[in-house]
Amino acid sequence: MPSLYVHVPFCVKKCNYCAFYSEPLQRSKVEGYLTSLNREADLRQQKVQEGMSTLFIGGGTPTALNEEELDTLLSIINSNFKFKDSAEKTMEANPGTLTTEKLQTLRKQGINRVSLGVQSLNDDLLRQIGRIHRSEEVKDAVRLIREAGFKNLNLDLMFGLPGQNLADWRDTLEETLRIRPEHISVYGLMVEEGTPIALNKELIANLPDDDTQAELYHLTREILGKAGYQHYEISNYALPGYECQHNLGYWRRMEYLGIGPGAVSCLKNRRFKNFEDIFLYEKMLSKWELPVDSKENEFLSKREQMVELLILGLRLKDGINLPQFKNEYGADLFELYPAVLERYLKAGVLRIEDGSLLLKPEYWFVANGVLQEFV
Repeated sequence: MPSLYVHVPFCVKKCNYCAFYSEPLQRSKVEGYLTSLNREADLRQQKVQEGMSTLFIGGGTPTALNEEELDTLLSIINSNFKFKDSAEKTMEANPGTLTTEKLQTLRKQGINRVSLGVQSLNDDLLRQIGRIHRSEEVKDAVRLIREAGFKNLNLDLMFGLPGQNLADWRDTLEETLRIRPEHISVYGLMVEEGTPIALNKELIANLPDDDTQAELYHLTREILGKAGYQHYEISNYALPGYECQHNLGYWRRMEYLGIGPGAVSCLKNRRFKNFEDIFLYEKMLSKWELPVDSKENEFLSKREQMVELLILGLRLKDGINLPQFKNEYGADLFELYPAVLERYLKAGVLRIEDGSLLLKPEYWFVANGVLQEFV
């Protein structure tokens, strides 16, 4: 049973670090987007009659839509796709874009998890990275979310920001713990080519060095771990029972369907992506044609599938179950990468425990350097 991702490409203002596809919010564009999304959902649902395991609505900023638009968006999803009764259904939100009425609409339409884009609780750092909210608005948003009855809240945080130091980051983490969300995602800043932050020499010169970034990462593990959060994936922490089921599906290489401009799907080992262009997206769907970019359409070979599972699985605390891997692919992982695995096992970077291959947590901060050897 695949998961469903819905891309809402509108933002009030694009953040200085963001490389995801988005468009400036214009009410006239939203109407055309929703009409086209309904058509795509109608075409796609015919291929996923078994239903969807989870829902994640991201962007962009989905909650930049008004109450009526959100209601239409969720009606499109619910009328075209079936979900199991206990399905996790997440919507991304930004502080400053939430109201009681919007949250009531989300609840009425079955959303049961909110992922709030906070990034920092330091107002100076928020200004530097182009966020439209300030720390006080985070607290207001959390109050509204809780008053609306949501019992599953994620906060997105970001470390490695220009000028950020250990004291700033500790303050953000401690303030986050006072909020006590069920889930916390913690990402290191990625400076993407062409983004405003990448073009700002002053900000680039003020980025924390590698040693400081490592200290920020390990401080996160220490503080959140002591507070009862389980570090179940390189960038994710959860109170027991609140791990993000949608993202676990990605890391375990489960199938997923993406709809909306720029959305990516992987079904029956074919990965394809919709056009990152709302005009082309709407033009194709006006003719009832699927808006897939032919340049972003590939079939994954068996070896590519195995490599992908290896790279994604080692991000998880539970690692890769070796008997399951062999049963799934008819291949022994140690026959595929004998030299690399032996070297990292001897060095204590990897270990085998209860039949699973694990990347030791103390090496998670440098995981990309390890994982790229399997590409």
